Amino acid sequence: MATDTQTTPTAPGIWATFRDSPLAVKTILAGVLASRLGGFLNIFLVLYLTDRGYSAEEAAFALGVYGIGGVAGVFLGGTLAERLGARNATVLGMAATAALTAALLYLPDYGLLLAAIALVSMAAQLYRPASTTLLSDLTSRDGQVMIFAMYRFSLNLGTTVAPLLGFALYNLDDSYVLLFWGEGIVALGYAVLARATIPARPRPTAAGETGADAAGQAPADGYRVLLRDRRYLLFLLAAMVNAMVYVQYLSTLPLDVKASGMPILWYTVAVSANGFIVIAFELGLTKLSQKWPMKITIAVAWTLIGLGVALYSLPLGAAVVIGATLVWTLGEIVGGPSVFAYPALAGPAPLRGRYISAFQFAYALGMAVGPALGGVLFTRLQHGVWAVFGALGLFAAVLGVAAVRVPVAAPATAGPEADTAEPQDAGTGSPRT
Repeated sequence: MATDTQTTPTAPGIWATFRDSPLAVKTILAGVLASRLGGFLNIFLVLYLTDRGYSAEEAAFALGVYGIGGVAGVFLGGTLAERLGARNATVLGMAATAALTAALLYLPDYGLLLAAIALVSMAAQLYRPASTTLLSDLTSRDGQVMIFAMYRFSLNLGTTVAPLLGFALYNLDDSYVLLFWGEGIVALGYAVLARATIPARPRPTAAGETGADAAGQAPADGYRVLLRDRRYLLFLLAAMVNAMVYVQYLSTLPLDVKASGMPILWYTVAVSANGFIVIAFELGLTKLSQKWPMKITIAVAWTLIGLGVALYSLPLGAAVVIGATLVWTLGEIVGGPSVFAYPALAGPAPLRGRYISAFQFAYALGMAVGPALGGVLFTRLQHGVWAVFGALGLFAAVLGVAAVRVPVAAPATAGPEADTAEPQDAGTGSPRT
């Protein structure tokens, strides 16, 4: 059995990776930033609906519909990317997002609004599997971790700035007209840019790999191949559990802070510190972490996230909230790029889109289920909820150690039986190292 060796024998720097990337890669990174900068809807949706006279319960239900639509969009995005190509799937998703976002201003009743909210959320996520698959296809294997660090940088920067930009647009005319039209215009602008610069089908990388077969499509039985890859399914389970634990700082932590009577200021400081640290330091740290064995990187990252969440179980105070947040933030910046890059390296090249789409679906599902689970457990356990989520976080880390294998170079021509040169785990049908 091969040992867990370094997955990136050469580790390109930030500037070298960006400089040597094709125009389509730069477009995708810019598009991720633009799409997050224009992502006001989930932030202002509840305020918009209550402003129109709907109850708090109706507004909360609409927000839940928005979350479900996003999970469905990630799932459908992988299939659309394979059938239509990354460019067409991206253009379709962004154009639909633009039209539906603006339409929310003019729909007359709650039922139509719910339908439009579900569709706009789904459309806004269609581009994600397509763009990340193409991002991987157009990047050499040695640059995968760094390019996904740049992807996460664009994502986090846009997410951090979006509320401020949305608030500024709202205050320009004290209404939601500029806000929603602004988001629609950003989405439409990215659709036009993607149509002009993203290739219809991925070109081979320097290593001669591609995410599709000669016909530009993944094998028809691709999902059956993926479902036989038990170690990757274990990784998906670990990623989902980790996402459920990670999202608690946005859902359960503010509830516990309020129940403890401590000033909400310290929660705000902790969340702001997380955003600043991720944006300021993740790219630089990735220059080092991309040289480490991927199994170790992911295991350390998920262990730190579980440990940080578990530390919230101490008596709450400013030092505990900020200190625990810093611990799991370190895990996020150590392993985030490797976690996002691993699905592109885990399976045969022709199934890259399926592997990436499955990961994004599992992660989105964990982010959607986590707040509901946290709310239920908090009502029963109160402050004891953190011991449960800390244990779940460490459980995800153990699963990660068992699941992550050393990615190996994919053969130039691959099909459903790709990776036949690798030894197989007995009874699993999945490659092992």
